Amino acid sequence: MSTALPIVYLARHGETAWTLSGQHTGLTDLPLTRNGERNARRLGERLKGQQFAKVLTSPLQRAARTCELAGFGDAAETDPALVEWNYGDYEGLRSADILARRPEWDLFRDGCPGGESAVDIAARADHVVERLRAVSGDVLLFSSGHFLRVLAARWLGLGPDSAGRHFVLSTASLSALSYEHKLSRPVIRLWNDDHHVRA
Repeated sequence: MSTALPIVYLARHGETAWTLSGQHTGLTDLPLTRNGERNARRLGERLKGQQFAKVLTSPLQRAARTCELAGFGDAAETDPALVEWNYGDYEGLRSADILARRPEWDLFRDGCPGGESAVDIAARADHVVERLRAVSGDVLLFSSGHFLRVLAARWLGLGPDSAGRHFVLSTASLSALSYEHKLSRPVIRLWNDDHHVRA
């Protein structure tokens, strides 16, 4: 891997009450728990000394606060495209609640009634990928789990339904997208690193 090739670091927000309960948290603007704040600071320790050409964050407080506590708030630009999947009618529900109604439901294939479809979220992720590839240098972005999973799939040129479901992310985890040898070969360089949280 050439060190000249840019890296896009993906930081998932810290823990919230609904990540603990397993409720789908799309546009509901929940704060971090005390543990979530502590782990956001630990994420900052993990990133200490890194330099970024651009830092981007979702406007939702769980991502923006994670960014701030990690030490990048002053450098960050808010990007509305980084918000979590809009779950529409499924907002606040657990997967078990949804599957009780629709046993065959798959978020990455079916999307959410009254919210975003898989096509919608892929288009939004494509817009972000295009923006990221235009930056010269490393980028750090703060967002939410399902959106970041789709973003990784689209970075690789895969459909969200064929890949997004396979990329599990823990809260306050760090992942990295980059290239192998040349810009035409996008890769995942690091995925779901949460050692800083568990240390």
